Formats: sequence, structure tokens, C-alpha cells
Amino acid sequence: MFRLCMKAVFVHEQLAVKNCYKLRLYIPGCSCFSTSQARLGVLRRVNDKYERFLEQRFPRFYVLYHTLMKGFKLLFEDVKEVRRIKSSMRSNSIHYRELPYRDMERLLLFRRDMIKAIPLIVISLPPFAIGVVFTLMCLFPRQLLFRHFWTPQQQRKYQMIAHVKRSKHQAEVLNNILLTIPRMSEWPRRTLLLNLCSKVQSGVHPSVSEICAVREAFSGPPLELQTLKASHLRSLGSQIPVIVWLPSFLVRRRLTTKALDLLYLDRALGTLGLDQLSDEEMKRACDLRGLSPSRLTSSQCREWLQQWLQFSAQLKDSESSLLLHSMTILTLVYPPK
Repeated sequence: MFRLCMKAVFVHEQLAVKNCYKLRLYIPGCSCFSTSQARLGVLRRVNDKYERFLEQRFPRFYVLYHTLMKGFKLLFEDVKEVRRIKSSMRSNSIHYRELPYRDMERLLLFRRDMIKAIPLIVISLPPFAIGVVFTLMCLFPRQLLFRHFWTPQQQRKYQMIAHVKRSKHQAEVLNNILLTIPRMSEWPRRTLLLNLCSKVQSGVHPSVSEICAVREAFSGPPLELQTLKASHLRSLGSQIPVIVWLPSFLVRRRLTTKALDLLYLDRALGTLGLDQLSDEEMKRACDLRGLSPSRLTSSQCREWLQQWLQFSAQLKDSESSLLLHSMTILTLVYPPK
């Protein structure tokens, strides 16, 4: 996947060089092989005039054009940064879960974006396909594009849509836990877990100690990942997200991988320290862990992340099920009413 994206970026860069070369042929006094600052300035002015023309005559088309160009620029920057990270991993012989927090987060977000980016890049490679890309941007921006290719208004709108859908799936996760409780054999675990779920359903935000008190219930049947029903797995996968229409064994494998990635990301964040994060990074961290930051203040995001890190710091690699279910338990009624 990464190699395909790199190849697509290389092709785009070659096309850009060719276009610049052709443009120089038609600019009086501009040598084909000149790279002086003065002649590059001429090219920039021509491009600026072209963009102003689009903005004045075709404002809606200009928004799409500007969004597409900005999106590809951000994507190219991501590719170069991921290339640097992978080179560092090879030279230091480390796994991506051993990376510093910001590098690991960028790599995970890049992989998530590539699921949508590769079809878009492949479609846009032929010279005549730009119209197809614009059509897709107009008709299916949320489904076929990703954050780099969304306008600020679209980002806010799609975040709210994603939050509503995730809240619905989180409610399903909580109901699935309640339906699973009667299948548990030990009464003390059943009682503790039932009290915890009832507390969340009543709108009370639980504490870390209350969740850790039921950790043994998620370490064996029927709530460990290997024994969950298909519907339960798909509800869990919809909050991360994972492609839930895959066979159950693949969904289970992807959930385990995603949970471990998140656990190691938490450990890297704990090493870095929350004080080192900007407001934007804190909101992105909340979103990755299942909490919508759109209606939260920076202090609320920080408070919730502190609670989450306090919880995840106590987890082992084998407690993936508890981590995934806690994305529902700790976020469903936050902030407290």
C-alpha cells in the first residue's frame, strides 16, 4: 500500500514538472532550462492570476480546485514524513510500536487515510480524469475522500455525523455487554459488571477504579475477543473504525491489532506527557480513543485524556477486549451531566 502511494506521488511530481516545463515555453523571456528566482516568480504570478480568475468567475469550482490542490499537497507531505519515519525504523531496527508518540500517531493516521487515498490517486493519474475526481468530490466526499480533501465546513459536518454514528454503536456495545452478563458463571463478576453498566445507562460517568474492578470479566469467556459473537464484534469495530463487513475472524484479528496499536500509542503518550500536546493534538487524541471533541473545551479534553491514560497504563497486552469496551464505557456519558 505504501509503495503504491509512493509511486503515485512520484508520477504526480513528474507530471507537475512537465506542466511547469510546458508553461515556461509560452512565457516570453523565460528559458526552458532556467530555474532562477525571477523566472520562478513569473510562474507563481501566472498561477496566482489563474487562481484569482477561477475565484472570481467560477467560485464553486475554485473551492473544489483549491481543496484538491491543498489535499494533494498535504498528502505529499505525509508521504515524505512517513518515508522518513520508515527509514528511521530500518536504520534503528525498531518496530513501529516503539516509535515516539507523534511519529507513531502520524504513521497510524497515514495508514487509515490510505484506505481511501489510493483509489483517489489511481483515478486521478490520467490527464482526463480530473473531471472524474471533481465529480466524486461533489457527489461522495464523505465516503470516497478523507480529511485532507475536505473543506473546513465539511470536516465539522462529517465529524458530527461520525459522532452520531459512533454514539449509536457505543450504545449497541453497552447493550451487548448487558446481554452477555447472564452467560457469566461467577456471580461477583456479574454483579460488578451489571452495576457498572447500570451506572453508565443512568448517565453517570464511571471512575477508573470501577472499570478496573471488572477487568477479570473481560479476560475470559464470554467477553474476551475470541468468544464474542459476530454482532458484538461489528459493534466494537464500528467505533474504531474497522471494516465490519469482513468475516468475523478477520474483524477479530483487526480489532486485536487496533487495540494493541492504541495501547502502545497510549504508552508513548504517557512517556511524552500531555503537557507537550497542543489543543489540536489533544482533540485528535480524544477522537482516536472514541470521544468526540467537537463540543468539549481544551480542559475537558485534557481531563478525559488523563483519566484514559491512568486506565490504559494498568492494562496488559492481552487485555484488548477490556480496552475496546472501555472506549464505550468511558466516553458514552462524558462530560458528566
